[in-house]
Amino acid sequence: MSPAKWNIILKIHRQKQGEAPHFEEFPMQVDPDEYVLDAVERVWAFMDRSLCFRHACHHSTCGACGMRVNDVEKLTCITPIREVTRDGATLKVEPLRNFPVVSDLAVDMGTFYSRMETVGARAVLPVSEAEIENPPTTWDADESQYIRLADCIECGLCISACPAAATSTEYLGPAVLAGAQDQGLKRNLKLLELVDSEDGLWRCHSAFECTAVCPSFVDPARRIMDLRMQVIEERFKRLFRKP
Repeated sequence: MSPAKWNIILKIHRQKQGEAPHFEEFPMQVDPDEYVLDAVERVWAFMDRSLCFRHACHHSTCGACGMRVNDVEKLTCITPIREVTRDGATLKVEPLRNFPVVSDLAVDMGTFYSRMETVGARAVLPVSEAEIENPPTTWDADESQYIRLADCIECGLCISACPAAATSTEYLGPAVLAGAQDQGLKRNLKLLELVDSEDGLWRCHSAFECTAVCPSFVDPARRIMDLRMQVIEERFKRLFRKP
């Protein structure tokens, strides 16, 4: 038996080029087990074809559909409507913060992607270097042949949730610093200088909001703390190294 339909108002942020940001409301019936992205797509399909938003895979692999849902960063493709609103209520959807708005719910992620490349963050890595819960104790062959997707899907939710990211457009941000954590500071002086800076590790105020919203359990806050220890250790080594 299908669940009873809910009547909600989908309140969507709208902003075209040259327009002041505002909200537009769309009354609709929804299945409470549907996802927030389903409701947004219904607006585009049946109510307003000018609505602009980003999406792709629909199963939390691509990270494209990150938005703020009732003031909290979410991947809308895996966020059930029943978890974020109730029958008869309003469901507010906005673009991610700390990114330039391109149009409506879509933001410009270009600088973020460039910074991920700058620190050498990898989308695919050898399984021997990946953080895997309960890894197998043996492999059928040389484990170096196995690769896996990195946990970070570059959705940008952590950047949006980070209070420090709102203080400076130059701040590298949680995902970028987390991506730098396993790159080997001892071998890369340029990377060391980049992260050990005002807009690197030391702008982070340990709010842990990034970890709270991460859909892939990357735990960027913990990785930033680990990176700080690496930086301090490397600085001491260089300070007391014999000429």
